[in-house]
Amino acid sequence: MRKLMTIIAALAGLVVGGCSIKSVKTTGYRNVTTDVFESQTKLDNVQILDVRTKREYDEGHLADAEQIDVLDDDFMTTARNVLDKSKTIAVYCRSGKRSTDAARKLSAEGYKVINMKGGIMKWQKEKKPVVK
Repeated sequence: MRKLMTIIAALAGLVVGGCSIKSVKTTGYRNVTTDVFESQTKLDNVQILDVRTKREYDEGHLADAEQIDVLDDDFMTTARNVLDKSKTIAVYCRSGKRSTDAARKLSAEGYKVINMKGGIMKWQKEKKPVVK
């Protein structure tokens, strides 16, 4: 009986452990706060990417940010030509939706990506610097 209980407990542990492992969503990128994003963008091995439209970018963006509109049909082609795969890509947009889409696309292509939660709206709300 004791042996049977040990086997049942072990199987239950495998089932529960297996379920929890499967429920972890692997995105291939990290969502980070504006503070973490800001500190990461100061590192040499990080490239900043603004995925908003050119008009939105011109209204104000993070210093040194490249601009590639994620909604353009040639987004990935342009990204391959502009982005350095050896660097972490720090991606942002207006509110976080488009940058999440870009982060998925880029990470699927093998880029290491961090995505700023809340986008430039949250960045500006926290009085962080932008350039025009």
